[in-house]
Amino acid sequence: MHAVILAGGKGVRLRPYTTALPKPLVPIGDQHAILEIVLRQLSAAGFTRCTLAIGHLGEIIRAYVGDGSQWGMTVDYATEESPLGTMGPLLGLRDRLPETFLVMNGDVLTDLDYADVLRHHRDSGAPLTIATYARKVHIDFGVLTTDASKVVAFTEKPSLDYQVSMGVYGLSRATLDDYTPGLPLGFDELVLDLLKAHNPPHAYEFDGYWLDIGRPDDYDRANAEFTTRKSLLLKGA
Repeated sequence: MHAVILAGGKGVRLRPYTTALPKPLVPIGDQHAILEIVLRQLSAAGFTRCTLAIGHLGEIIRAYVGDGSQWGMTVDYATEESPLGTMGPLLGLRDRLPETFLVMNGDVLTDLDYADVLRHHRDSGAPLTIATYARKVHIDFGVLTTDASKVVAFTEKPSLDYQVSMGVYGLSRATLDDYTPGLPLGFDELVLDLLKAHNPPHAYEFDGYWLDIGRPDDYDRANAEFTTRKSLLLKGA
């Protein structure tokens, strides 16, 4: 099984931690970087090959990961000369990728079964499978529904339920055939194009542990929780 890890972003929201380190290499706990945890998990799940899409401070990632042999994997690299969006880096990799593969962000902390996501993707026949997580958003205000300047409904401090993307995807190589290598392609654009073509993605719903380390508060939480969740996150790794 083959995975592509998107590790080329600047991590602007996580500054100052990412001023000198690429976001996937910020430390979690006393011994591990986020990317190391992900690579250990992928290896334990049976993935034998991984491509790292790097850009900002990519040489540091390359020096840290090397050829992946320390995790029993073969790791190669694709370098972004300019930002290409979430899915854009994959377009130049099509000839190096199998028919189906996993794509994920390099800053995700989760006990998701990556191999099961890819199996479900293959079985579904969908062009794209999105690992999703239930989020509840609390609104701290009374919400009004208006029509022609008249209030027609009112809800006091409602809670809204959403399924959000976890930043982990199963993808079929053929899904990328109509896009041009070297041009930016965002996850949002790809999903909207598939919906417009009546070829919808498949959802892989997950209810375990997931934390997207995008902001300083998320990073602080990850470090606070890692000690108690280490055996969960690195089981079999």
